[in-house]
This record gives sequence, structure tokens and C-alpha cells, in this order.
Amino acid sequence: MDERSVMLKGFKDFLMKGNVIDLAVAVVMGTAFTAIVTSVTKGLIEPLLAILGGNKEYGLGFQIIADKPSTFVALGPIISAAVNFVCVAAVLYFVLILPMNTIKNRLSKPTEVKADPTELELLTEIRDLLAKQHVNK
Repeated sequence: MDERSVMLKGFKDFLMKGNVIDLAVAVVMGTAFTAIVTSVTKGLIEPLLAILGGNKEYGLGFQIIADKPSTFVALGPIISAAVNFVCVAAVLYFVLILPMNTIKNRLSKPTEVKADPTELELLTEIRDLLAKQHVNK
């Protein structure tokens, strides 16, 4: 087998592992859910934060230089991004990670492996068997 076919086989094995497929599904679902959460924060959270802002024109935030509107630091979008992140992380954890970990733990319950007997235990067992065999004769 040449080096190229070994490399391609290794790549195929890598792609066929469940982790890569799970990761791809998580990325697609995370992206789709991010769009939903972003719409909610832009449509609901940011207007509510704008109500709290002292400046009616710009919303929640502060202006660094009073005469320059371009120096306004908007806190609303920053808070919205934080809410976005927490919502997406929570959904991904509770919808994907937690169920997958639960399934993985159920499937890979450790089976009790009986320890191999020690040399002394084997010798004791052989002695007892020989003694029993000697009595039966």
C-alpha cells in the first residue's frame, strides 16, 4: 500500500468518526439558532434597553465628547450580544451536549471486571483441590 492510499484511508477514518459528524451538526444548528436569538435581541431586547438610555436619539450608552455624536459608546448592542451568547450557549448545552453525554454514559457503563487471582490464591486453590482429590481416593 503506498503512502497516498494510507493517507486517504486515515482521512476517511477520521471523517467517519462520530465526533466530526456531531460537530458539523452542532455548527449548523448553532448557526441557525443564533439567527433566531439575534432577531429576538434586536427586536425585543435592544428597544427595551433604548428605553433605559438617557439619550433619546442613541439609546443606552454614554458620549465621550459632548459635541461629537460619533463618540457615543452604545451599551445596548454589547448587552444584546452578551444575551445572544448566553442564550445560544444554553440551548446548545441543554439540547445537544447534555443529551449526548447522557446517552454516551448509558452506553458505556463500566462493566465490573473480576481481577485475576493472585499467585497465592491460585496456589491455595490447587492445594485445596489436591487435598480434596487425595481424600476421595
